Amino acid sequence: VASQNLHPALSLVGAPPGPHGQKQELMTLMMSGDKGISAFPESDNLFKWVGTVHGAAGTVYEDLRYKLSLEFPSSYPYNTPMVKFLTPCYHPSADSQGNICLDILKDKWSALYDIRTILLSIQNLLGEPNIESPLNTTCSITKKTLVPRSRLFP
Repeated sequence: VASQNLHPALSLVGAPPGPHGQKQELMTLMMSGDKGISAFPESDNLFKWVGTVHGAAGTVYEDLRYKLSLEFPSSYPYNTPMVKFLTPCYHPSADSQGNICLDILKDKWSALYDIRTILLSIQNLLGEPNIESPLNTTCSITKKTLVPRSRLFP
């Protein structure tokens, strides 16, 4: 009876090994104790997940929560998943369609990375945007001009 209150994805944890270790990644993520990140498969589809990232403390994104979609190719973990913001995010490394400019989701991907690594990297990116290589140039220009000016005032 108590098991009926559990998230449906938890039923996947005890199931036989699934595609590309996503079941193990679910267990690792749940047991990690990392604050401000979570992700679960959509129903029983291990190739489509929904994640959540909370803005890091001490950043302008603190107290904000962003929903993400994660879609895994059949070649995962050898090829990167497609990760997008579902919640609008005004950030130099995110565009209006939710695309994210993050090196580990592009040319720096490694089969050693996992879902936890992706979520922690996005959480870190929120606090430390790369304004030198922006996806959202308007946001980057705003940050480049306003932040230095704001330091002129106590």
